[in-house]
Amino acid sequence: MHIPHEEWLLRLYVSGRGWLTSRTQTNLERLCRQYLKGRYRIDVIDLQENPLLAREHEIVAVPMLVREAPVPIRKVVGDLSDTRRALAALT
Repeated sequence: MHIPHEEWLLRLYVSGRGWLTSRTQTNLERLCRQYLKGRYRIDVIDLQENPLLAREHEIVAVPMLVREAPVPIRKVVGDLSDTRRALAALT
């Protein structure tokens, strides 16, 4: 699997601070440490705090991870526990 060498900008859209959000963040951080080795930035956006961003950023389900950079934009829904599926969707 080819992973671009540029810095990745990742936006994780969640709803609240419950177990699913926590598990998704943990899985994302593990994935990034293993495959991106310091070439990433993660922004966590809680749609409970700012629900208008869901429509503005076309978020239809949560948790949703959006790779903003490098382009093209990629999206994956779920807790990212299936590393192969997450990487395939993001690369």
